[in-house]
Amino acid sequence: MKIPFNPSVYEHAARFTGRTPWEVSRDPDLMFEGHRAAYLEYRHTPIVVGIDIYNLEAEAYGAQVAVPGPDGIPAIFDPLVSSLDEARRLPPFDPARDGRIAMVIDVGRRLAAALPQADVRIPLAGPFSIAFNLRGINQLCEDVAADPDAVAAWLMTLAENQAAFARAVVAAGLDVAFFESAAAPPLLSPRQFQQVELPALRHIMTLTASIAGHSVPCIMGGNTYLILDGILSTGTGYVVCNVETNQQAFVDRVCATHPEVNVRINMDPRIVACEDRAAIFAEVDRILAIAAGRPNCLMGTGCLPLETPPGNIRLIREYLAAP
Repeated sequence: MKIPFNPSVYEHAARFTGRTPWEVSRDPDLMFEGHRAAYLEYRHTPIVVGIDIYNLEAEAYGAQVAVPGPDGIPAIFDPLVSSLDEARRLPPFDPARDGRIAMVIDVGRRLAAALPQADVRIPLAGPFSIAFNLRGINQLCEDVAADPDAVAAWLMTLAENQAAFARAVVAAGLDVAFFESAAAPPLLSPRQFQQVELPALRHIMTLTASIAGHSVPCIMGGNTYLILDGILSTGTGYVVCNVETNQQAFVDRVCATHPEVNVRINMDPRIVACEDRAAIFAEVDRILAIAAGRPNCLMGTGCLPLETPPGNIRLIREYLAAP
């Protein structure tokens, strides 16, 4: 069976430079070369420019990204704000000046010029994922429980503040990839997602779509079947079916209610990165059985681990292409 296959390359791009994810995340030439080389090897769609894609906005607000171990992914460990009141007083960031946003957009421009056949996108984080990094997950979850209305108002502000970022991306001749994995269960319950997150998520998806001129993907990790109806209500045309969720039920629901929406069914990234060819083939067959010949389904890897041998991706492509 033929099905489009697109691995998700973020920190894995560092593998093609011989440098650490931290070094590549801070150097525009290394970032360009890593993503360029990864694309020439994998021909994946889209190229999402960056390494630690969820850190960009929080860093632009003023959070500190920590240096990880040699192969670690850069992360924010210390919250920028100590209270919800302080968080709500944060001024918007300037995408032209603050953090690495301008650097990432410039790398995207260079990639689009060097690879005119590629779909180059800049990652935008959703409001809960930004709040996660600014406030810290334990504190944010406590805030959601203690004062959900105040959190919902802050998320709406964070959503509004993303408009300047989205406009900067479009002005550079690039497109947007939208990510909001922190909002998925179990970090938020389905009820909390509906009450606290969904209004801001709908707003940012509508806002970004109006700036980009088309609907944008809504990429969320976690057990998203529990909140699938809410995700689809945002008007997105592209959703991700993760290994953590009930993948068959997820695909069945989308195909029954929103057959026009593209569904990327993710393989288990641990299997994608392993050395067991039989396990890799079995995982591909499992995804094909879930897709079952339906239109608008494609196969993905989830976030491709740094250590994944490039030969594994070639192996999957060859297996899918075999008669």
